Amino acid sequence: MSAAGHAGGITKALYTAEAVVQGGRNGHGGSSDGRLEVDLAVPESMGGAGGDGTNPEQLFAVGYAACFQSAMLNVAHGRGLDLDRSRIHSTVAIGPTGHGGMGLAVTLDLHADNLSRDDAASLLTRADQLCPYSNATRGNIDVTLKFAGEPI
Repeated sequence: MSAAGHAGGITKALYTAEAVVQGGRNGHGGSSDGRLEVDLAVPESMGGAGGDGTNPEQLFAVGYAACFQSAMLNVAHGRGLDLDRSRIHSTVAIGPTGHGGMGLAVTLDLHADNLSRDDAASLLTRADQLCPYSNATRGNIDVTLKFAGEPI
């Protein structure tokens, strides 16, 4: 079924990323346009050899944080708030669900010296409603939003 054909899907694709992976978590991946090339390695904490490669959780942490911060920057701009020096510290944890599978848990922690806690909480909440990654993961994985290390 196409993305537009399922509940919550898109009505028009503005951009489509394409990638190919060979060898799974101990393989190699790259984008079809050649801009991204990564070696993959299973972390030692998951029983792998570690090594120089990245892993899907690191890639997801960067992608989610970038998308989320972009949504937040758009909201902040509309509200006249300055987030130019802000940063998102993201974590993606992987582990057993307790019922036979593996699951993820995400934390997105906003650090912005120019914001009050109330403004930060409002921005985080609104960005969570707008961000495509948040919309894709809502109800599927635990996502914790924080401001300066404290949950909102």
